[in-house]
Order: sequence, then C-alpha cells, then structure tokens
Amino acid sequence: MKYGKIILAGGNGYLGGVLTKYFSGMADEVIILARKPQAEQGNIKTLVWNGKTMGDWVYSLQGADLMVNLCGKNVNCRYTEKNKKEIFDSRLIPTHLLGKAIEEIKNPPKLWINITSATIYRHAEDRPQDELTGEIGKGFSVEVCKAWEKCFFETNTPNTRKIALRMGIVLGLKDGAFPRLLNLVKLGMGGKQGNGEQYMSWVHEEDAVRSIKWLLNRPEIEGVVNCTAPDVIKNHVFMRSIRKAFGRSFGLPAPAWLLTIGAKIIGTETELILKSRWVKPTILLNDGFDFRYRKIDDAMAELSRQHQK
Repeated sequence: MKYGKIILAGGNGYLGGVLTKYFSGMADEVIILARKPQAEQGNIKTLVWNGKTMGDWVYSLQGADLMVNLCGKNVNCRYTEKNKKEIFDSRLIPTHLLGKAIEEIKNPPKLWINITSATIYRHAEDRPQDELTGEIGKGFSVEVCKAWEKCFFETNTPNTRKIALRMGIVLGLKDGAFPRLLNLVKLGMGGKQGNGEQYMSWVHEEDAVRSIKWLLNRPEIEGVVNCTAPDVIKNHVFMRSIRKAFGRSFGLPAPAWLLTIGAKIIGTETELILKSRWVKPTILLNDGFDFRYRKIDDAMAELSRQHQK
C-alpha cells in the first residue's frame, strides 16, 4: 500500500531512523522534524524545529497520513533534579505543541502515534499487564509516563485518531538498550542481573515499525496499545539467549548490590534493570497482528545474523 506523507517528530534518533528507512520505500514523502538541518535524501526531508514554538513546520502536517512523536530525553541517566526536569519537559512540551499545531490546520494528520513506554505498568511477577486490566505502577518513570499520556490525550483533535504506543525494549543493533547488553556479553559479564527473575518485555525493531504500519491501516483502533512481543521472558533467560546467539558460553552475574554501584559509575538507575515488566500486547494479538519475532531466540538469531554482515 502506498502512503502520502509521513511525519516523524524528533525522528533523528534510533527508532526514528528505523521508521524513516521503513516508510521511505512506501510513502511519497517522509518529513523529519529535528533541531538540526539535514540534506534531503530522495523523498526524505528534514525540517528544523525546536520542539517548543510554532513555525513553518506546522504547515507540513497538512494532509499527513501519519505523525509519530518520538521526542523525549533518554531516561538512561541518573535521576537528578536537572535530569528529571529535562525528561518531563522533553516529552510534555513537544506533545502539547503538536496538539496545538493540529488544532490550527484544516487538514490534520489522520493518525497521531505517541511512542510512550510499557514501564508505566507496575512491577509485575504475578500476572501480565495489558491495556484492559493492567495496573499503573509507582515511581519517577511511571509519573513521567502518566503525565505524558495525559498531555497527549487531553489535546482536542476530533479529526485525528490518537494512539499511545506503549513500547517495550526495542531490540536492534544500532542503538538503544541492546548494544549495551551485547557489550556486557562480549566482555564476559553477560550473566543474570539481580536475581534474574524480573520479566523483560521486548520487541524486535522490525515488529515495532511493522506494528505502526499495521495500526495505520486499522482505523477502528485508538487509545492505548502495548507494543511488546508475546514471549515475555525473565532476565536470566534473556541474557542466556544473547550469549547463545553470539557464541558466549559464560557470563558473570551482576548481583543487585553490584548493580547499584555500577549504575552510579555509568550514570544510570537500577530501576531500569531490576523492575519486572510483564507486559502483554492484547490489542495487537486480538486484532490479528502477526509478530515476525515472537520468540526471543528467533529475534537474537536474526540480530546475530545482521551483526555478522
């Protein structure tokens, strides 16, 4: 199916790059809203915005089939007051701005997807958390997600369908969490983290972008949608799968006390590693989305194949 215009707000990061490559072959035009200009590449154009104020970029939203908002400072940092403010502002301000822009134009995007996070659910070791019965958690990262989604849904966009896509850990070689975990495995430190019993909700990058295209073609779906693979696994299984796929027979475990020290050294928070995220993509499954990588070993085998190219 051929699309007209695809807008990627904050699309110069890792997932934005994957989406750009994916949609460039099936859309007339892919427009990236970014802080720095880039030379045009075929049907890919970058428009400069600061994510805070209106500008000429607003008119580019006219007639778009899809707008994806990927804005947000990486949460892989220490939760200092300065970083906390930046994490909130980098999500809420662009989201509010995009909502105001949609209100001002006559032919707004048909679908607006906000890439949010599956970490909004509580620490769960007892049962899966889905869009229908999942329970919202507590803590800083959850408060960020709650404020973000509230800002997203409270904007008045009667002619634009909206989906908050709660994404799990996206597995790809170029950036995100996976390259860091792979480096640990290569250094012989790819054992379980903490007690290894915490669940990890993940999705292969190919399924992440395929799900966005799939939702674009499902006008009856709106609201909250979980984007995680059906095969939710525990941390020790996840790390074992990486070792198997990349030819490492052993990995030193990292107990919780060591992670606490290490997190301070490398500038992150242990919550990102030790929280149990057992998230189920009920809407995608019930409505027939076909995951290409349902099982972690299949996803790892594909990543290993790409790594060897």
